[in-house]
Amino acid sequence: MAKRNERHVVKNPNGGWDVKAPHAGRASSHHDTQAQAQSAASSILKNQGGGEVVVHRPNGQIRNSNTIAPGNDPCPPKDQR
Repeated sequence: MAKRNERHVVKNPNGGWDVKAPHAGRASSHHDTQAQAQSAASSILKNQGGGEVVVHRPNGQIRNSNTIAPGNDPCPPKDQR
């Protein structure tokens, strides 16, 4: 089974938001706002051929996730035909 390519948007304890790969010791990038961090995570994954952006709340809980094409969406929308 292929390893999922994902980036997590997490609150930095010193302020701002970080984009991190799972189990990474340091952040890929640091941003003032969560929206900026989400955009950066999406760009990183798009350049790497797709994957999953996982956005966390300030308390660490997962808020939502978004599949960046051509990633494999674990919960694709139902066909509306």
